[in-house]
Amino acid sequence: MNDRRHSAHVDREDPAGLLNARSDPAGAAFGTMGTEAGSDLNWIMLLRARVQARAEGSSRYPWWVLWSLLAGLFALNFTFTVFIVALPTVATQFHTSVTVLTWTMVGPLLAYGLAAPILGKTGDIYGHRRLYLFGLVGAMVSAILTALSHNVDMLLIARALDGVQGAATGTASGALINMVFRPEERVKAMGWWSLIGAGGPVIGVSLGSPIIAAYGWRALFWFQLVLIVIAFSVVVVLLPRRRGFDDEDAQKKQQARREFKRMDWIGSWSLSFAVGTFMLALSIGPSIGWSSPGTMACFILAIVMTVTFVIRIRHAANPLIPAHYFARRNFVMPMILRASGNFAYFGAFFLFPLVMEQGYKYSIPRVGALAIARPITFSLCSPIAGYVAVRIGERISAFAGAVFLTLSLVLFAMLHPSSGVWFIALALALSGLGMGVAMPSTSSVMANEVLPSEFGVMSAAQMLATQVGEVAGIQILETVQQAEVRRHGLTSAAPGPALLETFRLPFLIGACVAALGIVGGFFMRSVPRERSKQKA
Repeated sequence: MNDRRHSAHVDREDPAGLLNARSDPAGAAFGTMGTEAGSDLNWIMLLRARVQARAEGSSRYPWWVLWSLLAGLFALNFTFTVFIVALPTVATQFHTSVTVLTWTMVGPLLAYGLAAPILGKTGDIYGHRRLYLFGLVGAMVSAILTALSHNVDMLLIARALDGVQGAATGTASGALINMVFRPEERVKAMGWWSLIGAGGPVIGVSLGSPIIAAYGWRALFWFQLVLIVIAFSVVVVLLPRRRGFDDEDAQKKQQARREFKRMDWIGSWSLSFAVGTFMLALSIGPSIGWSSPGTMACFILAIVMTVTFVIRIRHAANPLIPAHYFARRNFVMPMILRASGNFAYFGAFFLFPLVMEQGYKYSIPRVGALAIARPITFSLCSPIAGYVAVRIGERISAFAGAVFLTLSLVLFAMLHPSSGVWFIALALALSGLGMGVAMPSTSSVMANEVLPSEFGVMSAAQMLATQVGEVAGIQILETVQQAEVRRHGLTSAAPGPALLETFRLPFLIGACVAALGIVGGFFMRSVPRERSKQKA
């Protein structure tokens, strides 16, 4: 009996015990050998338990978990890019402007920044499987509300909700993947995770554009709802709940409630508002002015909240992120690389269509066909880079990725009227290659630096660094480019060579920020591996 109690008990801080076949598919229905102990369950529960037992008994079980989680992430992120195509149509239907509807993109980012720290910690306390399923249910509600939106206010609320569930699924999926994979194997899994993150929106353009053209933009979200329901069913089957005996479950619930009550709520909300107000300032700065009262108020509030967060992690009894992590290079350097890399990548991503349309007078279809090379390179390189990093180490991989990305921005800054398509394609390829090579290594290194009980907070910190870098890169580089246009007294009808010159400074700024990632990669340490495991 004691042996069964011990095998059924799964320590929350033991990643090897998570999703253990002997501790779950339901002791009430299955013995430790996987045979039925009773016939009072309905056939759905029996089928689910059989599938779980068979999956968990496989040596490939971590990969089954990975594929099921990635199915959900794909269902969530494939609409993000393609919905931009429908904005002019939506603006006409709702009698508003495309400028207002850009908040369907900005709103989710702000909601994500507010929700991620608290949801990441909640997942650490109550379980990441539960949080992931909560996120999928929220995604279903968001898809339905979006498809049924009858005015712009309802649409913006629905898309903001999409950011909250994105924080839930994003932090929970990262934590679950890190839990089921061994430390030395996590970089492989993160490579596939990056593939879906970069490749999902690209596939979404190919998949969603015909749907919008044939059935309208609302049909896109009904189609997304079907994908989410399928993903939810797969996750429910493949990711069993961690259960012990009734008294053990009650003790875990009481412990979770105590931890939740003791959580540093002041520090958690201060981080949320610091990130949220900073991204809001970056979002509204270009339109209402960087020195306007609204923008300055957001920046000041972000600084005050950041100072509050720093004070709380140093003095609170149960800080959101323990202060000692910020003294570890493998916690800080990956976040520096992620923030600087996404600043440069997405800043250049936003400027590239303008460069081609204004500087080279390319048509929109031709620009789109050329621009897709970057995310495709990103998504294809990520899984390969994960396997290569096992051989050469995460430090070299992250460092090389940051170098490729920096070179890409330097090439963009060197563009001139006679630059050929091959030169532009090389700059695009280096940009995608750099991100694809660097990102998996930063994720795995950072995960190996924290306790398994803090994977959720770690995942939230990673993704917040990514989000801040994205927004800052887009808004700052765009502002610099527009300032250059005004300084030279140009308009959009000016000759191509003159307009092309206005992009040189923003690309150089992007290259300098990307170079910070080189420093971050250089000071990272690779995950220790035995030579025998490397050969195997």
